[in-house]
Amino acid sequence: MLEKLQERLAYHFQDMNLLQQALTHKSTKTPHNNERLEFLGDAVLDLVVAEILYARFADLQEGDLSKMRASLVNEKAFFKLASFLQLQDCILISPAEANNHGHTKPSILANAFEALMGAIYLESGLEPIKTLMTRFLDHVYPDLSLQSTFMDYKSALQELTQARFKVVPTYTLKSESGPDHAKQFEMQIFILDKLYGTCTAKSKKEAQQLCAQMAYQQLRMEGSA
Repeated sequence: MLEKLQERLAYHFQDMNLLQQALTHKSTKTPHNNERLEFLGDAVLDLVVAEILYARFADLQEGDLSKMRASLVNEKAFFKLASFLQLQDCILISPAEANNHGHTKPSILANAFEALMGAIYLESGLEPIKTLMTRFLDHVYPDLSLQSTFMDYKSALQELTQARFKVVPTYTLKSESGPDHAKQFEMQIFILDKLYGTCTAKSKKEAQQLCAQMAYQQLRMEGSA
């Protein structure tokens, strides 16, 4: 498994213990889990993604670059990258966590991805991370742009409604269903008491983002009509 992972990375570790640690979840109760590497990887990825965006989008201002970075440096984005690397086949978790579907939990996989990048940084510095992240982003986000689906629609919508209507959107939880391990949240979005959309997702935050995207696109169409 680890050899295949390194092939997918196109990076081979000199210290295999470091790789093992990056893939070891705290639930295993072992002395060396991946929490410290995760902390390091988070900081490294923040810098590397910022540098990639700075070089790639020379026409964007600081505020827009910050929005793009926020859409790429978070659990949802890292979960996508972890899935691309098939980290679910490599992480080490406790039997109890495995019974709780830990191998497919976005938080565990996203943290493992951060830890993996932290481990590579410790061993080889920033350059391999830049190369890897450029390749990963091109593969997972081939149409990356400020106007793509990876922008922070909730923030963008709030700026738009404040400028146009002097108000902010209101999000309301319409319903909640499913067992604790597979909840579904149905959210609605209102602007000036008008319903602009209803969306369902696995978290309230994700449902709000989907609602915000729906409302944002509708308002932009109305504004250009």
